[in-house]
Amino acid sequence: MTIPPKDLLSSSGLVIVDKPAGMTSHDVVGKLRRAFSTRRVGHAGTLDPMATGVLIVGLERGTKFLAHMVASTKSYSATIRLGQATTTDDKEGTRISCADANVLAQLDDAAIHDALTHFRGQIMQRPAKVSAIKINGKRAHERVRAGEDVVIPARPVEIMRFEILEIRRGTDTAVPVEYSDEIPPAPADEVGFIDIDVEVDCSSGTYIRSLARDLGEHLNVGGHLTQLRRTAVGPFTLDDALPLDALEENPVLSLSLDESLIRCYPTLEITEAEAADLAKGQWLQPRKLTGVHAAVAPNGQAIALVKEQGKRLASVFVARPSTL
Repeated sequence: MTIPPKDLLSSSGLVIVDKPAGMTSHDVVGKLRRAFSTRRVGHAGTLDPMATGVLIVGLERGTKFLAHMVASTKSYSATIRLGQATTTDDKEGTRISCADANVLAQLDDAAIHDALTHFRGQIMQRPAKVSAIKINGKRAHERVRAGEDVVIPARPVEIMRFEILEIRRGTDTAVPVEYSDEIPPAPADEVGFIDIDVEVDCSSGTYIRSLARDLGEHLNVGGHLTQLRRTAVGPFTLDDALPLDALEENPVLSLSLDESLIRCYPTLEITEAEAADLAKGQWLQPRKLTGVHAAVAPNGQAIALVKEQGKRLASVFVARPSTL
């Protein structure tokens, strides 16, 4: 009886985590390193501590695939609070302005729905000052905490869907700490707000906090984010995700490395001989393909990501190198 060789990449792949609130993405990586007993763990697409939902984590050789993972679109469910602005554009920051209750009372639902039309399609968005964007090699949020006045230029993003699920109105008796010149203070017993539950489909690089801030500014009442849940990253959704505590108890891959490549890219069937060539870093004859494809051997293994470059079909990422 012939014993099939052990697949050395059986522990490589992706884990799709349903990140809990109150943890950084790095915290999640630390817990999974302990759970899977490996240092080779990385994540793609940082989620703020207050946010929950889909976080893509790579294990072993899956960490190298993260740089090639197709995740051009993301989806979120969120709650935006209109009538109050904060220093961080979310509930973690200090409140800096409140709209008068009478002003909010005059802001009807139709006006809010109409305002959303200005934030659909291709727009220019200014990221939040406390984002992870690097400015001269240092992250913006680190510069802000060091007391620097950070200005991040606006950049193009695309909002494919921005829809309201529910609108709720309420009052808040907490006294604001600071006020801006544009929005004067309101008496403590008249501080109101409008919470809107929304769903957003957007391009990668879009900040939902900034969307909340900009919507509030557009309506002249201020706004910030109070709840955020990422429901999809590219082809991966909450249906693929597992709670972190469940993964700590039973550490299992969500997708093998083969399944990950095939999920993210269109496939190209190749022969065993072609698979051997790609595994060695060699190129194949062109096939008139458009874009990147996952080259899949007859045994179902995804050998490499390939792309036509001139007169050759070359690998851009070798998932299963012959050296393993």
